[in-house]
Amino acid sequence: MAGTGYRDYFKVLGVERGADADTIKRAFRKLARKYHPDVNPGNAAAEAKFKEVSEAYEVLSDPEKRRRYEQFGQYWNQAGGAGPGAGVDVDFGRYGNFDDFINDLLGRFGGPGGGSAGFGGGFPGGFAGASGFPGGGFAGGPFPGGGFGGPGRAGAAPRQPANLDAEATVKVSFPEAFRGGERTLSVNDERVQVRIPAGVKNGSRLRLKGKGNLQPGTGRRGDLYLNLEVQPHEVWRLDGDQLRADLPVSVDELALGGTVTVMTPDGEADVSIPAGTPPGRSLRLKGKGWPGRNGRGDLLLTLSLQWPESWSEREKDLLTQLQHNRSSDPRRSWLQSARL
Repeated sequence: MAGTGYRDYFKVLGVERGADADTIKRAFRKLARKYHPDVNPGNAAAEAKFKEVSEAYEVLSDPEKRRRYEQFGQYWNQAGGAGPGAGVDVDFGRYGNFDDFINDLLGRFGGPGGGSAGFGGGFPGGFAGASGFPGGGFAGGPFPGGGFGGPGRAGAAPRQPANLDAEATVKVSFPEAFRGGERTLSVNDERVQVRIPAGVKNGSRLRLKGKGNLQPGTGRRGDLYLNLEVQPHEVWRLDGDQLRADLPVSVDELALGGTVTVMTPDGEADVSIPAGTPPGRSLRLKGKGWPGRNGRGDLLLTLSLQWPESWSEREKDLLTQLQHNRSSDPRRSWLQSARL
């Protein structure tokens, strides 16, 4: 903005002429947030007002400039020093969010940044999270208008393109990960439909094109990456493409064998346990495991001896008969190997 003509900078910021530095800083923060271009996209009047309050703060926050302004009025900049607006050339691409920009601006104009006085919340154009998940925030970018856009000051190094991508973590239930499905997420007040493919695993990553951070003034928008966090299941566990579970069995089922009914992801099924199978052995059901690129993996059921909490009198009688008629000593080889 041109430095000619008189502007009542105190009136621009809405403070008394005797206002101290803290009052001026608070007033500037409030007005900068209200008129910032990212909050008012495409609003030329708000952009002009933002520049005006920035110019006012530049002068009133600097003790020497304020002294000359109060002494010489509209001719203050001719009494020495650079004119107003000299420090308002801003490269928005450098900033990760609006707070960073304001704090840096306060520092450049002579006021300390200070995180305790920063703004809370997100701004339109910055990723505020998906369904409450943490997001990226304002990604920055060149803003059109005098002093705010363009390639930067003469001699400055070329600016790297802003990274407008954002990330969020989405928790997925075990059945949802197995079968797939659809989720509706809220991203920056926008309802987004997300398709979760069948067979996703913990740490899988989904990309939503054009749903990331918005670069003010350009319309460019990054992508949103969803990191899937598959929740554990009380029975099933995933091992590569193999689906595993412990299958409870009784003593007689292990000793005598037989057919038992089990649950698979596709429903109930009958499996055979060979006679004399020791506990810890696994039964394999081919093609009944986790969905993958090359079809489904296998289902492995590890036989786990389920000891009863109590025995009936009939069971005790049968166990007594087994004790008297046992054909082998279970500790024979152990006694020989354990000898020192």
